[in-house]
Amino acid sequence: MVDAIGYAAKHSFTRLKPLRFQRDEPKPNELQLEVLYCGVCHSDIHQVKNEWSNTVYPCMPGHEVVGRVTKAADGGNFKIGDLVGVGCMIDSCHACEPCREGDENYCEGPNSWLATYNGPMIPAKKAPTGENMYGRDNTYGGYSNVLNVREDFAIRIPDSLKPEDAAPILCAGVTTFSPMRHWGVKAGDKVGVVGLGGLGHMAVKLAKALGAEVTVFTTSKDKQAAAEALGATHVTMEKDVTGKAEELAASPGTFDFILSTVPEKHDINAFVALLKRDKTMVIVGALEPLAPVDNQAVAFHRRSVSGSLIGSIKETQEVIDFCAEHGIAPEIEVIPIQQINQAMNKVEGGDVRFRYVIDMASLKDEEADDEGE
Repeated sequence: MVDAIGYAAKHSFTRLKPLRFQRDEPKPNELQLEVLYCGVCHSDIHQVKNEWSNTVYPCMPGHEVVGRVTKAADGGNFKIGDLVGVGCMIDSCHACEPCREGDENYCEGPNSWLATYNGPMIPAKKAPTGENMYGRDNTYGGYSNVLNVREDFAIRIPDSLKPEDAAPILCAGVTTFSPMRHWGVKAGDKVGVVGLGGLGHMAVKLAKALGAEVTVFTTSKDKQAAAEALGATHVTMEKDVTGKAEELAASPGTFDFILSTVPEKHDINAFVALLKRDKTMVIVGALEPLAPVDNQAVAFHRRSVSGSLIGSIKETQEVIDFCAEHGIAPEIEVIPIQQINQAMNKVEGGDVRFRYVIDMASLKDEEADDEGE
């Protein structure tokens, strides 16, 4: 066992505080990392507050992790000192059809994939309890100084990417990149991005780099200049769209692909009406039930509404390499871990441009409670 320290919440109503715990020694096929940076994702807030009804406490978030290898896997492809990334997963069942096909993020094994924190990614209201195929019912994430990951779930970080910039790409980047790749976004396509936060701003940059013409839909008028600076050709206020839902549904739309990055329940009908025939709107921000979709607007133009969950390990490496090749980096603000609670409040209020990244060196000399106290 390795003595470790991180920031965790012990209940849904408590703030994150320092916590000392024991990190397992890495298995022969695992890496152990010294965590350097960790992004702050809106889903960290959902989990800490148990808003998906599946949180296991103590909850130590963090799944946008960049670190240095301190212990390498036997005969593996990484060596001590290598810079690697860890996204939302550290393992999966490897036996189900999605895993065999390289879609580990859709693992259908008995415990689903092993999340970087909060144990196996069990759906809402089915929180993991007791032993499972991974031998643990909770995992502690990247808001810590030490992390283990199965070697084939580690992402190689190119030298041309700053480690603090690479961190948010491991979740926000691949979550938006994966559906664009799956639904074939290409040069000349008209792409709509709903919401301009941690996910949305990466979606704009990636779609632009793929050659698409990007329109941002936002509720915040003061984000117009930021959207244009990121590469958006057009910026539209969401109220101007939702107020014309019936009118838009009566005629074919103009978009080849629309991605909603809004992190909570919202009405998507007005955006569905903006799609061309046979085109798709994908929801990546919200896991809550959405308002009913007007199937007449869908059926009359054979449109589709779909969802997408993070991305596979292959896609995560692809988006990291794509960002390195095209000079894409998220807009970040680096903070010490001691500011995490204030940062989460600002993320919830939409008052961040656009991603906080924690400098984990700030954990040194931190006083903490022992696990279980």
